[in-house]
Amino acid sequence: MPDLIRGRYAPSPTGALHLGNLRTALLAWLFARCAGGQFLLRVEDLDRPRVRSGATEQMLADLRWLGLDWDEGPDVGGSYAPYVQSERLALYEAYLQRLSEVGLVYPCYCSRAEVARAASAPHDGDEGPRYPGTCRTLSEARRRQYEAQGRRPSLRFRVDDERVVAFTDLVVGSVSQQVQQAVGDFIVRRSDGIFAYQFAVVVDDGLMEVNQVVRGSDLLSSTARQILLFEALGFPVPTFVHVPLWLDSTRRRLSKRIESAGLQPLRAEGATVEQVVGLLAASCGLVEPGESLSASQLVARYYGNSRDIMQAKLANEHG
Repeated sequence: MPDLIRGRYAPSPTGALHLGNLRTALLAWLFARCAGGQFLLRVEDLDRPRVRSGATEQMLADLRWLGLDWDEGPDVGGSYAPYVQSERLALYEAYLQRLSEVGLVYPCYCSRAEVARAASAPHDGDEGPRYPGTCRTLSEARRRQYEAQGRRPSLRFRVDDERVVAFTDLVVGSVSQQVQQAVGDFIVRRSDGIFAYQFAVVVDDGLMEVNQVVRGSDLLSSTARQILLFEALGFPVPTFVHVPLWLDSTRRRLSKRIESAGLQPLRAEGATVEQVVGLLAASCGLVEPGESLSASQLVARYYGNSRDIMQAKLANEHG
């Protein structure tokens, strides 16, 4: 008997969810529910300076208004609580210590500017320049010198020089990346003490037994790093589904930073839940433009074997 699907949606409370966020949430929920699986909600609020007051409550209210429900989450509890990252710091510390004990992390005193200057292959993408390994073999004397200067180190994961990580995404298809060549040793805890997204999300998904990760295609390039961490920490690697991003009229992806429109304008104009769900589903080819239906009706359409049709439509949208 196949394993029970456990999917999740894990937003950050840094502002209102825009339509792209809501579409990804709908798809993550849909992939779990169409497989007869469980769905959990987790709040990723580690970057406390960016968290906005009231944002978590508004996110949950928006998702519930759309007709999405979850079996586990910050407001309903569950066997893997807490479901808020800022309440899970002791867990991250414990798993970081495991990596440290086997020599897979090391302190790095480089600033971002220093990494950019030293990188052999800088680029302008979201990932920033490749880390060239400056502190990988740092002497103890040099470390003491940095400490005396008041520098606080980040902690980096030591990536195998030759390993190529390969996986099959249910929408994107076959993906491979040589992590050392692409990004180098990567940060798992920042110099300000905040645990990095790459690390915390793996610990959370591993401990919560999430085996299906549905998220935006902007996070595809993070997946190889996360697979390395899943393996290093002894967690099973989940199935990944990277869905297309919703682009605005200028072909830019929607962003909270530029306050892309969310539910508020639509609701102010009197849009119904069914109209909004239809809009989200039509934007990635799952229903015809202008069609109105509820989230539960969308599940009924793609339940079971029809889920493969949903994957094919999203893959076509991605391609």
